[in-house]
Amino acid sequence: MPDETELEAAIERLLDAERFAEAEQVVARAAPQLQKVLVAALAEGGWFGEPHDAETLRAATVPDPDERIAAVRALLAEEARMGMMVGVAVGWALNEELRTPVERDDPRRQDQEGDT
Repeated sequence: MPDETELEAAIERLLDAERFAEAEQVVARAAPQLQKVLVAALAEGGWFGEPHDAETLRAATVPDPDERIAAVRALLAEEARMGMMVGVAVGWALNEELRTPVERDDPRRQDQEGDT
């Protein structure tokens, strides 16, 4: 696992428009397959089961129109956050899968990861 400084530097590099555009192109090509993984991960995590259905119904049926809009917006914001977090986790796992077997099995790398 990267340390805090490495993580911040990597995130800063993502602000480079060209670097981010390349990542977007890769993700766009893989989007259909990645969507399947994301849906499966969200379903397995229980994000869109009965509790979500109940919360959707509750938000949609709040009697006061202003409160209903606020409840629906809050639900959409939470869904976006959850989708983003699970999507990042899927991307992280995909990155790990794409590393070469030598990188995955390198004991020096495992020692570094164990130090964080």
